[in-house]
Amino acid sequence: MALWIFCGFILLSATFILMLSMGPLKAAPNAGALRTVAFVQFAAAALLAVARVAGAA
Repeated sequence: MALWIFCGFILLSATFILMLSMGPLKAAPNAGALRTVAFVQFAAAALLAVARVAGAA
């Protein structure tokens, strides 16, 4: 259960960062780096979810 909660927090964080980088921080010089961080977080959450469903975690 704790892994699902942790995965949810990762998804919330990634969504928040992605929304900021496409909204108020769109003109910031590091917006691309923020989007990269968000996509890495999405990938990590997906990897955790697949591992949990597969029984490896």
